[in-house]
Amino acid sequence: MKRYIFMTIVAFAGMLMTTSCGDDFLTAYSSEKQEAGGPATEGAILSNLGSAYQILLFDSYASNNYNGVLFMSDLRSDDLFKGGGDAGDQGQLYRLSQFTSSAAETIGGLWSIYYTGLARCNNVIIACENAVDVNEAKLAQYKAEAHFLRAYYVHLLWKFWGNIPYFEEPLSSAPYMARQYNADEIYNEIMEDLAVACAEGGMAMRTGGADLGRASRAAALMLKARVVLYQKDQSRYAEITQDMATIINSGQYDLFGNFDAMWNDENEFCNESIFESNQMPEGKTWSTGWQGYGTNLPAFISPNELKDPSGVFKGGWGFGPVRTTAHAIYEEGDSRRDASINVWPAGSYGVRFQDTGMFQRKYAARVGYNPPPGDTDLNYCNNLRIFRFAETLLNYVELVRMHGQGEVQGVSAQDCFDRIRARAFGGASSIAPTAANIKLERRREFLGEGMRFWDLVRWGEATSVLTENLPQYNSTRTFEDWMKYLPIPQGEMEKTKGTEFELKQNGNWN
Repeated sequence: MKRYIFMTIVAFAGMLMTTSCGDDFLTAYSSEKQEAGGPATEGAILSNLGSAYQILLFDSYASNNYNGVLFMSDLRSDDLFKGGGDAGDQGQLYRLSQFTSSAAETIGGLWSIYYTGLARCNNVIIACENAVDVNEAKLAQYKAEAHFLRAYYVHLLWKFWGNIPYFEEPLSSAPYMARQYNADEIYNEIMEDLAVACAEGGMAMRTGGADLGRASRAAALMLKARVVLYQKDQSRYAEITQDMATIINSGQYDLFGNFDAMWNDENEFCNESIFESNQMPEGKTWSTGWQGYGTNLPAFISPNELKDPSGVFKGGWGFGPVRTTAHAIYEEGDSRRDASINVWPAGSYGVRFQDTGMFQRKYAARVGYNPPPGDTDLNYCNNLRIFRFAETLLNYVELVRMHGQGEVQGVSAQDCFDRIRARAFGGASSIAPTAANIKLERRREFLGEGMRFWDLVRWGEATSVLTENLPQYNSTRTFEDWMKYLPIPQGEMEKTKGTEFELKQNGNWN
């Protein structure tokens, strides 16, 4: 079933793709073939929408950069090292991990693809505003999906760069630029999109059948919670507490019984999955990252020259070794440890930079997940699980027990916490949901899923936790609060220099 999910809509979008994709983040791309402001049929709307969804497939080889968003998020955390061949192998990633990035050496691939996503979502919304002969319920769904995707792409730009250009209309005349908003203004824009995406009557609480793989109202509510918690907008905490309870009480989602098996191909879109990208093992080539359906992440994070006696796992490039301190956070009997971390004995793989003998397991390269022909290291079929029901439960617990919200809709915070623990231990393992325990459970649950760094920042713990002196692992770094925003790429700074839209660099970066 997976192979056909969204194939029609994405293929339609793919026919519109051009080689100019990604050349300039403020360019309106191929989905603008329709006359701007002209009448839009349902087919035109769907072609634009497919093009907007397509961005989810590009992040691991983002504009021909190895900028997988989960790894880029975790690389600044205390869970992983950079790894690879040496410090200079993907040197911009080593600098990212050491908080020494510069405008000339930063992760420009994510900047490029997510601005492309913003432009494509704008096109969908404009097309919806000019719809002709489209069923009203379907039109409401398409609008909600487009606003969700725009909020999702922009929220990543906002988290990585904070103070960014923003636009909602095609930039169709010189100088093809837009005003730089401050981070609080961007937060407000994201929340406006989420108001549309979260509204009842737009998207279903859960998608399935022919719509499997498309966004749902639950996904929009989850994104809203992430954004509000990261902004620390206490005025909305009661609202998102209700949202989490609504998802929990909907009966549409549950924890998948086997934490380890959940990451296998046959369990994609399982009962725990709220939203995930739909990767397929085909289509990407080394010459361009702006096509195809596969992901490079498994090859990137798997040990080099691996010899797995079980025949389950394959070798890769040796990036992202797991820190021994992260392995040590798990209690004895917690199934999440061995489901999240592969510990390989000496001699079973090629030792590389910052080696610990431990590598990520959830998205590890597996035999049969990238069959030839083609550039197989770019084309693994592992779906990225963007929102899981486990996060819903832990969000609710945090809001009630750490942020003083009352329990709502009959949902018990202790019961939610117990569900997470019971799945992890295969039976009752209740502990009190204190702040320390909630934070530790989030770290255990989401290792390798791009959550830890952002959690440390929003909890105000990044400066103390991430500052370290580990010469044995070539990691001596100091984190300061302003470093949560990366330097805006030098090429983007130069494009705007001397114009009314001249970009101001973030923090003390140069």
